[in-house]
Amino acid sequence: MTETQVQRVAVSLVGVPPAERIARASGVSDVQIDGSVVRCLVCGSFQPFLEALRGYEVTSLQSISTEE
Repeated sequence: MTETQVQRVAVSLVGVPPAERIARASGVSDVQIDGSVVRCLVCGSFQPFLEALRGYEVTSLQSISTEE
């Protein structure tokens, strides 16, 4: 049985992040916005999270596996 991987993610964007789009993305939780930085948890596929960022310029992205 495979466990779903949870990643703690921090992304810096140019401009104001689309907080509502990110929070509504499947598998995304614990969304925190600090200026142009988004911090959240992504459970499973990154695709819905990345789609929420479509149209925004990402200047940095960090992802760390968690034990949740």
